[in-house]
Amino acid sequence: MFQVLLVDDEPLVHHDLRTLVDWNTHGFEICGQAQNGVMALTMIEQDPPHIVIIDVDMPEMNGVELNRAIKERFPWISTIVLSSYDEYDYVRDCLRNGSIDYLLKHRLDESALLSILKRAVMELQNEEQNLRGHASEKAKVEKRNPGNVRKDILDLLQSQKNATVDSEVQTWQQFFYPQASHYMVATLQIVPFFLLTESYSDMKTHGLIQQVVDMMQQSLGDIHKRTAVYVEDGRFVIMFAFQERSEHLMQLEADGQLRKIQHTLELFLNLRCITALGHICTGLSQLPGSYRSALRIMDGSSPQETSSHTIIDSTMANKSSGRQPQRVSLTIEEHKQILLAIERFDKEGVSQYISSIFSSIKSQPVHSPTVQIMISELIQIGDKALNTWMPGDESARNELPSKSELAKLTRLVELEHWLHSYFSRLFNVLKPHRIAGSYSRHVTQAIHFILERYPGYVTLELAAGSIGLNSSYLSRLFKEETQRTFSEYLNRVRINAGCKLLESGQYSIKEISVQVGFTTHNYFFKVFKEITGMTPQEYLGNLGQAQTKGN
Repeated sequence: MFQVLLVDDEPLVHHDLRTLVDWNTHGFEICGQAQNGVMALTMIEQDPPHIVIIDVDMPEMNGVELNRAIKERFPWISTIVLSSYDEYDYVRDCLRNGSIDYLLKHRLDESALLSILKRAVMELQNEEQNLRGHASEKAKVEKRNPGNVRKDILDLLQSQKNATVDSEVQTWQQFFYPQASHYMVATLQIVPFFLLTESYSDMKTHGLIQQVVDMMQQSLGDIHKRTAVYVEDGRFVIMFAFQERSEHLMQLEADGQLRKIQHTLELFLNLRCITALGHICTGLSQLPGSYRSALRIMDGSSPQETSSHTIIDSTMANKSSGRQPQRVSLTIEEHKQILLAIERFDKEGVSQYISSIFSSIKSQPVHSPTVQIMISELIQIGDKALNTWMPGDESARNELPSKSELAKLTRLVELEHWLHSYFSRLFNVLKPHRIAGSYSRHVTQAIHFILERYPGYVTLELAAGSIGLNSSYLSRLFKEETQRTFSEYLNRVRINAGCKLLESGQYSIKEISVQVGFTTHNYFFKVFKEITGMTPQEYLGNLGQAQTKGN
């Protein structure tokens, strides 16, 4: 039986094709159905069919692109293209890329379909005869699935020792890289890969990876000289195979190819990446060592250092110096304290936490999972604050810096600057929503003044001066609209902030009184009891009882 894969996003077309002919009677079996090109490529990689029937008009990857990808990666598969449109450009592209034929859906009938399927079978049989007529091992290797070759390369590179290459790898060394005498491995890392794909579905992530591999291979050219392979977590490798030449020329060629790929990925996919080259070797059995040297350069150096190919093994350096292992994420306490600082509207406090966090990871490469995870967690804290204060308000979210900007950043200092900007804008967005009630412009400005400055020295006169009003007029206006004097409102803001700090359990009562702006410990006690009806100690006691009941 010849296996046939149907690729069309319209369920009715799938049904019509299934019922148009008696497939089994004529020696065919429909082995699967795919709704788009990305899904089809995944299915083909897992279990390649003999024939693929492709619809031209599909989302994510159209039929012309899918047909081209199949012919590049699976040249032995026969393809038949269907469309509702009779356009010459489609016909030309499909036939030029090796399709058996291009058929219009409205003209398709049992006779036409069987005729083209038989042509596909004849082509498959002719191909098989040609393979038998040539040196069998060479023909098999030259026609083998590039996906399998890439898997072989990956298995070899991830070997932990320079072992003797097994007979299978020796075979494709001889025929997949003919006349090569020197080899080199380069690594390429998409810097913001985790941040870009954490919200992607598995299919969307797979589609991005395949798009990058295809674009890299297209830029590299002949797969028998340069092969692009995906590893994991946004990391790719390129295997260079050279004929006899000077090491200087090989290095120049590899450098040029890497710059070309970086430019291509940034231009067409808006992806920033960094690269590193391993050492040159004379046999495939030495490639794991070349790969590991490229990893040391990439993971142990900054992007500026990477271009000089200076090898730094950060892991070994940490061990030899006795330093503690690098942190991998924010601590629970950091989460709590940053959220608390946002609730207190403490811009400076949030800024200091961000600077401290980046100081603790400054020795890590920008693309490391630790850096990416921490940035993601900081953004999630901002999102949580926004959802708390302004639930469901998408317009507010649009006022924050776009997360897509992260794709362009390749240095820690740039990421740190972006996060400072993100939280600064977040405070500006949250600012109007911290004020309960609808007040006049001048009273709103006075409340903003209190919220921003309550930990320090605040007076009615200072607030009036910042707004440009007479203090007596502001005092009267404030009392009329809020039903409280300026001092009463200020004290309530300070006590509310003090309650939050008490709930955090991180500070003594005396420390809290200073942090929220009271000049004396006794005055803090007095105002706290007037507003809450209890002393700070009683408030803490009630908190402890509530937690005990909750447990």
